[in-house]
Amino acid sequence: MKKRHLAISTALIALLATGCAQNDEDTNASTDEEVSLVPISVDLTVPETGEAGETVQLSAAVTQGDEKVTDANDVEYEIWEEGKKEDSWMVKSEQKTDGVYEADAKFDHDGLYHVQVHVTARDMHTMPMKEITIGAGAEAQAATETEGEDSEEHHHGTEGFSMHFMEPEDVKVNEPSMMMVHLQQGENPLEKARVRLEIVVNDKKDEAQWIDLSEDKAGQYTGEVTFETAGTANITVHVEGDEGLHEHETHEITISE
Repeated sequence: MKKRHLAISTALIALLATGCAQNDEDTNASTDEEVSLVPISVDLTVPETGEAGETVQLSAAVTQGDEKVTDANDVEYEIWEEGKKEDSWMVKSEQKTDGVYEADAKFDHDGLYHVQVHVTARDMHTMPMKEITIGAGAEAQAATETEGEDSEEHHHGTEGFSMHFMEPEDVKVNEPSMMMVHLQQGENPLEKARVRLEIVVNDKKDEAQWIDLSEDKAGQYTGEVTFETAGTANITVHVEGDEGLHEHETHEITISE
């Protein structure tokens, strides 16, 4: 009888231990899931002013909740002069201290510039933006625009709207290439937009191809494209949304054999 009671007690202890272990696993899984749902946050630091030809330091502190994000996939700064988004340039960053990604930038002439940092980390993407005035800033820019206003149309775009086309690498003929676009309105992802790619290969506009992208995450739109011809493709991203939003940007990629 004692042996029987001992066996039953042992079995109950084993069941309790298994249940506790399972509860611990469930708790850990739940905690991990909760952490992953916390959005990443970026504190972008850009000086308000600077001088042409001098180095300007840019900084982005990336966090998730109270945690410093030291494993960001990509942190890159995009810079352009007011009204000239199509002439933007990119600057790579380096992580100087835990979760802080820095870069140096130079501006070759006076004007008002936009600095936008593109941060991809932990399956999320955000792209806050700030302005910097170089030298005489807007005054110099206004003079330049006045001189060229008869020959050039300036597109100012929707206030607070941001677009980032992730240019695919190593695009080859007859191999699917993933196209990805991130959209943001203010500090939030732009959801439920209509995003289409107009693709023209080797300037053959009469053979333009249209591809609809799908939103697989908040503000992230993707789709695959297969090119049948090597050469140069001009990809225009068209975005339409609520309240008359209609924006577009054109990017150029190379297709190899």
